[in-house]
Amino acid sequence: MYKTGRKFTDHGELKVIVESLRALGSKIVLTQGSYDLVHIGHARYLEAAKKEGDVLIVGLDNDIKIRTRKGDDRPVVPEDERLEMVLHLRSVDFVFLKNHDDPKWHLIKTVRPDVLIATEDTYTNEQIKELEEFCGKVLILERQATTSTSAKIRLLQLKTAKKLEEALTPKLIKVLQETLGTQDD
Repeated sequence: MYKTGRKFTDHGELKVIVESLRALGSKIVLTQGSYDLVHIGHARYLEAAKKEGDVLIVGLDNDIKIRTRKGDDRPVVPEDERLEMVLHLRSVDFVFLKNHDDPKWHLIKTVRPDVLIATEDTYTNEQIKELEEFCGKVLILERQATTSTSAKIRLLQLKTAKKLEEALTPKLIKVLQETLGTQDD
């Protein structure tokens, strides 16, 4: 269990912090995501989110949650490193590691943010209306980079596959020719 000041895994502990901050008059902003291979789009997105309030809390999906949603080859970066990287971004105040078996919207219901930040494909219009019961408002931000982490990973995989094809194809053809040629003798 994380308890190093700004990293949390316990909903109760985070709730106490949020209530204390709110008692001081702070406006709480919450956003969530995987943050695998942190890139400039993530940094811009979190900076834009921070502008909506005083305290930015980031819900970060644990490894199992990401693997379930995106496949066995994800995440590329393990949760401990992703937590640390996100905390290095100056706009982030607290990070909460979200468990794969947490109930739906558990973090949102715990924090009850003044502003919930999401991208356009995160929630349906119906879900946004439901979420407004737990949030002051739901704000949809545009993506802040031209390519997502998933797209960058696919591009790397395609480039690697192309290099393998270029390197191995001539060798495979030579082996096949040699093998087929010796069988004819």
